[in-house]
Amino acid sequence: MENIVDEQCFEVSISLDSEFGLHARPAAILAKEAQNYASDIKMVFNGSEVDAKSILDILTLAVPHGGHLVIRATGDDAQEAVKRIKKLINGRFEGNT
Repeated sequence: MENIVDEQCFEVSISLDSEFGLHARPAAILAKEAQNYASDIKMVFNGSEVDAKSILDILTLAVPHGGHLVIRATGDDAQEAVKRIKKLINGRFEGNT
């Protein structure tokens, strides 16, 4: 379930169930999905916050299997962006169309 921070800011906390953590392939899929939205989208892990539209930024988080992420989006399409990224992560980055 997504949390509403304010009327244009949504966030979700999610556990990464990918066996090898958030490595290059899922980071690329996630960044590509985030780039489809006009909203500012951030990923937060262990106190670090990065731009979810940047593969390199995502990789710097080094999120392991079981790591807890927060996806936070601000903008007109923020709620949809958070829902799609959550679905992508829960689906282990498969069937991302």
